[in-house]
Amino acid sequence: MTAPRRRSWPGAREEERMSELVKCTALRRDFGPVKALDGVDLTLDAGRIVGLLGPNGSGKTTLIKILNGLLQPSSGEALVNGCRPGPATKSLISYLPDRGYFPDWMRVSDMIDMFADFYIDFDRRKAEDMCRSLELEPGQRIKSLSKGTKEKMQLMLVMSRQARLYLLDEPIAGVDPAARDFILHTILTNYNEDGTVLISTHLISDVEQVLDEAVFLQKGRVVLHESVDSIRERTGESVDALFREMFRAQAWKEGENHAW
Repeated sequence: MTAPRRRSWPGAREEERMSELVKCTALRRDFGPVKALDGVDLTLDAGRIVGLLGPNGSGKTTLIKILNGLLQPSSGEALVNGCRPGPATKSLISYLPDRGYFPDWMRVSDMIDMFADFYIDFDRRKAEDMCRSLELEPGQRIKSLSKGTKEKMQLMLVMSRQARLYLLDEPIAGVDPAARDFILHTILTNYNEDGTVLISTHLISDVEQVLDEAVFLQKGRVVLHESVDSIRERTGESVDALFREMFRAQAWKEGENHAW
C-alpha cells in the first residue's frame, strides 16, 4: 500500500478537509500530576491504515479511549468526522479494547447475535465467514477459550462492522507469533475500505507490513507522523528500525540524566 499523492488543483484543500476523519488539536489528558497526553496535534484521513506506535506508557490507550468517548480531554479537542466523540460518533466507530469485557458464560454465537442486534452495520455473514477462517466454534463458551482465541473472537466482532473508524488497541499482543500474520491479514481484508484503521501496538515489526502511515507517540506527544513509504525512502530504514533508533537514543539520554 502506498500513500496517496497530495492534490494541488483548485478545490483540493476543501477535498482534503472533507477527507479528515480524525482531528486532534492541542489535546491534553491529565491523571493527577501525570500528563498522559501532552498537546497532541494529529490529523488522520479516511481510507488509511495507521500504526499508533510507542512504548508502554506513551499515551496510546488514552488517545484511543478519548476518540471512542470513554475519556474526556483535560483540554484541547478531539473530533471524529467533525464531531466530538459521543452519541453522534458511536455508530462510526468499531472499538477493540486492550482487554476482554464479555461475560464468560456467553457463547461465541451469543456475541454474534448481540452485535447483530446492537449494530445496524454488523455483517453477520462476514462474521460467520471469519469464524471459520479464525477456527472459532460458535457453540464455544467464552470461558473455555484461550486468551489468544478470545482476542480472535473480539477481532471477528469488531471487523464485521462497516465502520468509518476502527480503533484496535493491541490486537496482536495476546496471540502467538505464528498467528499474528493471519490476524493482520484478517484486519487488512475485512475493514471498510472507506474507513480508517488505527492500530495501537508496540510490536512494530509485526504490523509494519500492513501500515500506510506511522504515528510515533512518546510521553503523550506525537514525535513523528509520516507515511511508511516516506520513512523508508527518507531514512533507508524500516519503521521498526527507526523507532528503535529514536527511542533507544532517548532512553540513553534519560539514563545519563538520572545517573547524575
